[in-house]
Amino acid sequence: MTEQLVYEAGGPLGVSGEPGRRVFTAALPVRWSDQDLYHHVNHARMITLLEEARIPWLFEEGIPTATLAAGAVMTELAVKYRGQVTRADGPIRVRMWCEKVGAAMFVARHEVRGRAAPDSAPAAVECTSTIAAFDLATQRPRRFTRAEREHLMQFRHGDPA
Repeated sequence: MTEQLVYEAGGPLGVSGEPGRRVFTAALPVRWSDQDLYHHVNHARMITLLEEARIPWLFEEGIPTATLAAGAVMTELAVKYRGQVTRADGPIRVRMWCEKVGAAMFVARHEVRGRAAPDSAPAAVECTSTIAAFDLATQRPRRFTRAEREHLMQFRHGDPA
């Protein structure tokens, strides 16, 4: 993955920060169909947007964790809505990093902001998701490879700068 940042949607996209405190930022459009009756992004659609944001961070070809695309399971998901997200806020920016990296699982932290909100503004949506490496053949969790773990550890920190 390129280290070059693209400045769009109110902030840097891609990887930023130093190893051991990296953040991945993805920009996603908010589609008309993502809205509920009150023009807020529907909860189920927000979960889908968060999933779509993780794809370029973890699963694209050439990234050490791309192997997780063949076997990973979500074991826990917690979403807190701190503000509204509407179609007019799009494209939204999702900042992601790891709060914890274990032998076979990691806890990913997500912050969602509208395109005009600076990274210093409170996030409209905060999410933590626990994801485990999984062997589909044996139907059991598996340990991370060395390369997978090293990649995740670059994003390991409690609160991004």
